[in-house]
Amino acid sequence: MRRALRFVPLALLVSVAAEIVVFVVVGRALGFGVAALLVFAASLLGLVLLRREGMRAWRGFREAAQSGRPPGRQVTDGLVGLFGALLLATPGLVSGLVGVLLLVPPVRRVTRGGVQRAAERRVSSMAAGDLFGPRRVRVYRGGPPPAPQQPVSRATADGEAIEGEIVEPR
Repeated sequence: MRRALRFVPLALLVSVAAEIVVFVVVGRALGFGVAALLVFAASLLGLVLLRREGMRAWRGFREAAQSGRPPGRQVTDGLVGLFGALLLATPGLVSGLVGVLLLVPPVRRVTRGGVQRAAERRVSSMAAGDLFGPRRVRVYRGGPPPAPQQPVSRATADGEAIEGEIVEPR
């Protein structure tokens, strides 16, 4: 994690340079007034969507908590939506485009899955189970022992998958 944080200043510098280059290219193609209007309109839309996505995320979290379901899916979906709206609110054409993409349902679903997998890797199985519910795993009996890089699996005599739950002692 700390190694990744070393690259944050470089990533910010590259993103600002990309925003400037794209603004100049769009400004030359459409006119600088139109480019500035596009940036302003995208930022205004992002600010409106920040409120909507925040309320949507809170409502989903609250409904999941009240019904006794794990709130992880609603939380990650809300985070992806909030991040998309925040990128859209940030002045810039590239960040606005990425923000709009994160608000499109298929892209949002894929991103939500990635965020959930990243969160599951960083917390214990018990905490991940409390947040996202029990995980489905395939267990096989028999077969050769797995290589160290492969997930642990066991096969039944007929090769049929058995659903299981990962449980860590408290």
